[in-house]
Amino acid sequence: MATRWGLCGAGKISHDFSVAMKTLPPADHQIGVIASRSLERAKDFAKKHGIPKAYGSYEELANDPDIDIVYLGVLHTEHWRVGLLFLKAGKNVLCEKPFAMNSRQVKDLVAAAKKNNVFLMEAIWSRCFPVHAEVRRLLAEEAVGEVKLVKAYFGSPQLHIPRSVEKELGGGALLDIGVYCLQFVLMVFNGERPESVQATGVLLDSGVDESVVVVMKFSRKRMAFCSFSISARLPNDAVISGTKGSVKVLGPMHCPTTLVVNDKEMEYPLPEPRLPLNFTNSTGLRYEAEEVRQCLLKGLKESPRMPLAESVLLTEIMDEIRKQVGVVFSQDSQ
Repeated sequence: MATRWGLCGAGKISHDFSVAMKTLPPADHQIGVIASRSLERAKDFAKKHGIPKAYGSYEELANDPDIDIVYLGVLHTEHWRVGLLFLKAGKNVLCEKPFAMNSRQVKDLVAAAKKNNVFLMEAIWSRCFPVHAEVRRLLAEEAVGEVKLVKAYFGSPQLHIPRSVEKELGGGALLDIGVYCLQFVLMVFNGERPESVQATGVLLDSGVDESVVVVMKFSRKRMAFCSFSISARLPNDAVISGTKGSVKVLGPMHCPTTLVVNDKEMEYPLPEPRLPLNFTNSTGLRYEAEEVRQCLLKGLKESPRMPLAESVLLTEIMDEIRKQVGVVFSQDSQ
């Protein structure tokens, strides 16, 4: 039986997700529904991607009995509200990153998933890429000895994009792209809580973070350094340095195809898209779709690659960074 997907949101990321799905066997994955707040937009999207059903409200999707899982591709300011709608309706959910606006909202989503006994995963697609699977294997084998320092960079000039800079749209470097650097560090350190988090950054006039540097200290004298920016182009790579060598994930580190292990380069090419994509390497969204399918087939309620406890920790770290840098969203006081 194919896993039957319902898409919530007819924006750019849902487009790329649909294109990525076409690289997977139709016997395994089917997109059955697209739901948008505009029926016209949903119909246009359905026509473009060959999706049989289009809804003009999220509620219709929540009530559709023929859907196994909902892919939540709406703006992250809406993740909490819309996520709860689906979870309370007993739907499995794959929610785009960042999971929500703060750790309180994330804990609400996790609690709702547990209460309704449904699958929930934050769509940190990086975790599902073959490069990241290889990194985890190398770490398990202690290929670089004991890890001492992890560095991750992500910077892309996007001050011209409203959702990147406007506070009402949940803008700022941290929630949009910094999350990738932080999740990489947590993956390397097996979801361990850092002993300390120190952050400094500069804000835009809108009150969101433009550029941030974060230093984290972990047990056993291990460190992590992250830098992210929506105004500057950074190397966008990640390096794990250990007592016996290093592993480098070449940019784009959040959707990588190249890994360098002690100067030896390995390539993991992606399938070609049938339609133009909005974001880099988006056919790699196929990997998280397949991860979800495997979890559902095994009856799991969360993904071992991105456990819910780790999503909570990730958001708690982001809350602390925002506190230190001085970014406050309206959702923080609700």
